[in-house]
Amino acid sequence: MSQVPLERKVLSENDRIAAQLRGRFAQEGVLCLNLISSPGSGKTTLLERTLEAFSANQRVAVLTGDIQTENDAARLRRFGFPVRQITTGGTCHLDARMIEHALAEWRPGAFDLLFIENVGNLVCPASYDLGEAAKIVVLSVTEGEDKPLKYPAIFLKSKLLVLSKTDLLPYVPFNIAAAEDNARRINPAIEIVKLSCLTGAGLDSWQQWIAERRRGLEVRAELVT
Repeated sequence: MSQVPLERKVLSENDRIAAQLRGRFAQEGVLCLNLISSPGSGKTTLLERTLEAFSANQRVAVLTGDIQTENDAARLRRFGFPVRQITTGGTCHLDARMIEHALAEWRPGAFDLLFIENVGNLVCPASYDLGEAAKIVVLSVTEGEDKPLKYPAIFLKSKLLVLSKTDLLPYVPFNIAAAEDNARRINPAIEIVKLSCLTGAGLDSWQQWIAERRRGLEVRAELVT
């Protein structure tokens, strides 16, 4: 079997499982968000700042993926919410089967907001549907503003671009307007949030974006019932 048909078969099976996950999330009223970025963009720090802003009674859970170690899961567990590490052992992305297996250890209806922190990579994760409501691409100002043009697939498929580490803008040669323009050249509908986890600037906009999607999910559930 040639490589292209095999890849199509793998993606087809992934899409089947992702569709089942999406149906489960819809039935249980879960908003699932898939965070994708290069290594070191600040995904884990963003999740730390996000989790610490939630009250203890919020029904939130996190799945975090890495090739090796449980370092990120250990950082996130200290906030008291359910966190599970998915160690891929070399695979450069999470897939729907991995998500399905990880969720099997949690009881249905245990949470209504699920964050998935994907493996640090802008290429492979773009091809894999995890049943999420939205892919979110994180781009730090320590990277190039041409990243959307170099890696268009993930920017095309993402509903939100988070421009992170904005506190470093005075010290790095990053053109934030060009980054936004490049992202919208690829995906005119992409929403953009600019923030700094160090200073807290922009975190309110990020939290508002999440809250709006949670409200939208609740409205759709009411319309169905």
